[in-house]
Amino acid sequence: MANVEHSGRPADAHSTTAAGARLRAARLGLWAVAAVLAARQTAAVLTTPGGERLTDLETWAGPQGVLHAGGSLYDSARFTGTPFAGLVLRPLTTAARDALGRGWTFGTLLLVVALGLIAVRALPEPAGRRVSPPAAPADRRISPLAAPAAISLLMLSLPVRNALWLGQASVIPVLLVLLGCFAVRGERAGGLCVGAAAALQPALLLFAPLLWLTGRRRAALSTTATFAACTALAWSAMPRDSAVYWVHHMAGAGLGGRADALGNQSLHGALLRTGLTGPPEIALFLLLGVAVVVLGLRRAVRYARDGQLLLAVAITGCAAIAVSPNAWQHQLLWVLLAAVGRVGCRAADRPVWPVTVVVVMTLPAGMVLPGAAALDPLRENLTLLTALAAATAVPFLSRTCAHYRAPVPTEYAAPGAGRFRRVPLVPFPRVPFLRRVLTRPNLLLELLLIRVTYAAYSSVRTAAQGDRATAEAHGRQIHSVERALHIGIEHAVNHTVVGLPRLEHFLTFYYETFHFVLPPLILAVLYARRPVDYRWARGALGFATLLGLLGFWLYPLAPPRLMPGLGFVDTVHGVQDFSKPDYGVMTAVTNQYAAMPSLHFGWALWCGVVIAVVAPKWWTKSLGLLHPLCTVAAIVATANHWVLDAVGGAAVVGLGFALTFLLSGPRAAPRAVALTGHLPDARTPRPERARLPG
Repeated sequence: MANVEHSGRPADAHSTTAAGARLRAARLGLWAVAAVLAARQTAAVLTTPGGERLTDLETWAGPQGVLHAGGSLYDSARFTGTPFAGLVLRPLTTAARDALGRGWTFGTLLLVVALGLIAVRALPEPAGRRVSPPAAPADRRISPLAAPAAISLLMLSLPVRNALWLGQASVIPVLLVLLGCFAVRGERAGGLCVGAAAALQPALLLFAPLLWLTGRRRAALSTTATFAACTALAWSAMPRDSAVYWVHHMAGAGLGGRADALGNQSLHGALLRTGLTGPPEIALFLLLGVAVVVLGLRRAVRYARDGQLLLAVAITGCAAIAVSPNAWQHQLLWVLLAAVGRVGCRAADRPVWPVTVVVVMTLPAGMVLPGAAALDPLRENLTLLTALAAATAVPFLSRTCAHYRAPVPTEYAAPGAGRFRRVPLVPFPRVPFLRRVLTRPNLLLELLLIRVTYAAYSSVRTAAQGDRATAEAHGRQIHSVERALHIGIEHAVNHTVVGLPRLEHFLTFYYETFHFVLPPLILAVLYARRPVDYRWARGALGFATLLGLLGFWLYPLAPPRLMPGLGFVDTVHGVQDFSKPDYGVMTAVTNQYAAMPSLHFGWALWCGVVIAVVAPKWWTKSLGLLHPLCTVAAIVATANHWVLDAVGGAAVVGLGFALTFLLSGPRAAPRAVALTGHLPDARTPRPERARLPG
């Protein structure tokens, strides 16, 4: 009877019911997120003045709202579509500035939802009946969370946001290809859909050889015939525009802006950005394009025959992006579809590729890569490089691989009991991603996580600026409290240091340098030598930083150097105009009122605590604890922080360590847990902690 609940049902049935309830709650939550994102995108478009939104849609309509008979689609050089696209979309542009704006926006959202649902139905390979080997029945099990998650990612992606904002029809070709490959019955009907997509975006004609090489020859012939018929129809109806597009601009090259603009994420645009022009650039573009097409098609055919047709379609789309003369941001949805491929044999490595794709397709390139000049070529071509990697290089796993469904599991430490009886830990099974991992995490994923987190921290820190009057009022509050507590030593310390030039230079150098050097250095050493402590320390630092951002947002505070009338000397930046402080190149990206709490001191205290806990020798621990002492002297002496700012920094770091302890437990497990692998019963005496050699 031990395994039977009070209701009489077995314990496993109760747990199954609870798991189903959690799954339904998660699904409803994801659908709510998708709905909120859709509403947010719609509001962002419709609340913008008419001249700033749906600009490409209004270009088709012309200045009077209707494209006049003598006008050309390409007069403004902003329309990038084919003449067939203009012919099909022309009837929809009679009221582009009025009702069509709303209709076009809501229609695009519906197309995005349909695109997400079709892509989910194709997960992982439901088209196995068309290719060999056939997909196993287990492959057709689709998680109920997949549809809302896919639609949410599409709503967040830069191509969809760009298409909504500009009024572009770039979602339609992707949807037509997926319809032709997965939803429409009959090869001829499927080829008709793919051919219509190629008539809208000529680079998608690359799907015709994919269909031919995978045995769907009728679909390939239908694709080619449909493309030719649509192009001929547009040529007969719009000969002038067709000549401009196909002859004067070589399949649209140069339309929609400069071909070397950062928005053109094709090989042609990347080569032009390097300074290569003329016949050498064209020859190299053709050579690289042929290589990408050959490699991409070979890989796509291999994965299609393996039963991964959705991945094959995504690879072909990525190759089409690279070889297209123009690949603007709203045409890059194929890269997001490439996230369905599985990479890595370890469970810890499996998220790297999808996370990379999602980050590249949803965040600006400046958030993914630092702003160093040496990284400009990578940052300028980040989406193109991701597409090229998907088409030619990423080693996606075959379904026949033993680790396709069952990757090598991650090793976790046994859960430890809390050090304090009255401090309950969060139940371990509910947060498995916070377990103490014994293996080293994936380096690329960690670097990406740290970079994106720091970029988000910098953005929020800059955005959380308060007005000068409020910040100075808070500064007077802090100054009064410190005087009441007899700890207002900032002015005396500041002027004493100014009178000692060598000490002033040392503290200024310490303030500007160690804050940015030591935390990543400690994380790097822990990653290489102490992976278990790395996760514990990284979590504490992340929590402390998030709490610090909350403080910047709720309590903007002017530091002593920006308080008028108090006589502080800014030893780092010199004399300041309080209304327009100047920090050199950092002026535009620095929040001068992000002083409470002091993360300068908070991060230094984190460094000292981690070194004191992890370092094996007493003198190393002592050096670690000296760092926060030197930092608090530097922030006070340079007039960059109040003493109470350092107290706030210590508070958020303490809370960061406390949250890490509550969520993942102590660093060391008791001996009983280490030997038995489970927590001791609460009624038994607490076991002694293990004493490990060294």
